[in-house]
Amino acid sequence: MKKVTIVNKAVFPVAGLGTRFLPATKAQPKEMLPIVDKPLIQYAVEEAYEAGIRHMIFVTGRNKRAIEDHFDTAYELENELEASGKEELLAVVHSLTPDDMDCSYVRQPRSLGLGHAVLCARHIVGDEPFAVLLADDLMVGATSGRGVLAQMVDVFSEVRSSVLAVQEVPLEHVKRYGIVAGEPAGERLVKVRQMVEKPSPENAPSRLGVAGRYVLTPTVFGAIRNQPRGSGGEIQLTDGIAQLMEPEGVYAYRYEGKRYDCGSKQGFLEASVEFALRHGEVGGAFRDYLRGLEISA
Repeated sequence: MKKVTIVNKAVFPVAGLGTRFLPATKAQPKEMLPIVDKPLIQYAVEEAYEAGIRHMIFVTGRNKRAIEDHFDTAYELENELEASGKEELLAVVHSLTPDDMDCSYVRQPRSLGLGHAVLCARHIVGDEPFAVLLADDLMVGATSGRGVLAQMVDVFSEVRSSVLAVQEVPLEHVKRYGIVAGEPAGERLVKVRQMVEKPSPENAPSRLGVAGRYVLTPTVFGAIRNQPRGSGGEIQLTDGIAQLMEPEGVYAYRYEGKRYDCGSKQGFLEASVEFALRHGEVGGAFRDYLRGLEISA
């Protein structure tokens, strides 16, 4: 019997300006920056697809047209590749949007925070659970294991409550994250009792930082819509999720895998090097190149 996926839609908030990567992001979305030969947004979409999700919802802004074009049909390119007999490249282009995958696009008219971006997708998501993926958090499952979002969908199917991906972060970095605390609910699960957005180290209830993956119940839309603005004067997603702790329950999941913070230059470079080393086409030659470098102290 075919397994029924209970999370069928994913929201990708991609309206940010990407100011940390200027001038590269002046005229192109940061989500289109490539790690070797794939843009960041494609890695996120592939992760959602692996988790059984088939409806991808992009919350875009001005100057984000390249994302729509990336997942659209490129007739001229495909005709050229076909005429040139470049079947392998043609297959790569076709694989970007499988026949059973749907894409929807909605504008976030103002930069009012992640919670507001998610709220912009409410009319498309409807009254069903959904995932949220932040493309500049590039996440991979453990070696030969399931992707991070696939792990979370499995957890959601058991707890039927909102699930957040978390990782332990250094104390000096807690001010960069939404921080959660609670009680153990399984080997990798924590029943969340407290959520704080970007606390100072002395006020952090734990070192469990929320990473860029969420599986949420639709109740969160009402919570976000009715909440006041939070940290930085923005409508914070974590504030909305915090309102679900009592009526529904919220779980934090310590995922199996690795996260690259590609919203920072350091994380982007680390991902580029590690993915290049694993790349089937260039990995070997790139490894030899790195071995030959003379790196001074």
